[in-house]
Amino acid sequence: MAKRPLTFDAEALRTFVTGIELGSFVLAADRLGRSTSAVSAQLKKLEQQAGTELVQKSGRHLILTGRGEVMMSYARRLLSLNDELSAALLASSLSGSLNLGMQEDFGETLLPAILGTFTRAHPQVQVSASITRNQQLLDGIRHNEFDLAVCWQGDDAPLFPSSQSLGRIPLRWIGPENFALKHYQESGEPLPLLVFEAPCLMRSAATAALDKAGIPWRIAFTSRSLSGIWAAMSAGLGITVRTDFGKPAAVRLLNELPEPGEVGISLHQSQMQPGDAARYLTQAITDFFATRQ
Repeated sequence: MAKRPLTFDAEALRTFVTGIELGSFVLAADRLGRSTSAVSAQLKKLEQQAGTELVQKSGRHLILTGRGEVMMSYARRLLSLNDELSAALLASSLSGSLNLGMQEDFGETLLPAILGTFTRAHPQVQVSASITRNQQLLDGIRHNEFDLAVCWQGDDAPLFPSSQSLGRIPLRWIGPENFALKHYQESGEPLPLLVFEAPCLMRSAATAALDKAGIPWRIAFTSRSLSGIWAAMSAGLGITVRTDFGKPAAVRLLNELPEPGEVGISLHQSQMQPGDAARYLTQAITDFFATRQ
């Protein structure tokens, strides 16, 4: 008689994947709403089912064993199918409309990664997505023009009562591939900056970092859109500060310049009572950013 294949516990797989993605099973316990002892028990159960150790500690960090890497690859796919099935079964009960606002930086990543899957799973929900500047997004949330908005979060920007942090990510100096930074460093000529119209968090971060380091700069190009910034960079007009989200392939990271800091990402929700569709989309957005910290 053929040996029956193992059936891995889905909750144990979710605990395993979440712990590795967050880099801590203590954080995984908090994310999943479980005790640390329950999370440890689930990991132990999964290792017993697999018949091998899946995770090792390296200093303060968690690393996967060889079998652990195999388990992670399959676990992500299994959980993705599980979650798609769960969403599909709930699809008939979700309807209505959602207005989502987001920064341009997230358009190429957030739209296909989340909205594509969400709309396939919930075809009765009509989703409208608007891509615009931070201030317009915040104004839209205040006036209930958006149900949800993914925004940059400055250190001095207060969160709304219904907001949540999606984490913080580093800012990067970005320039054309052939940008002659050494020339500016040796000649003392002002660095040409490509920026949004003020007020802009990243414009302020760029100029503050250069001022602190005593590096001269000038505004070479001002744009109302991110596409305008990238077009100006493609033309070789200067450099800018952004994040890795939405960064074109044919650019150069200028790590020689002083670090411009980091920026927070926030998910804001309108003051209107959220429906089930908004709650499911909120969870999808939260999960998306949790894997990218």
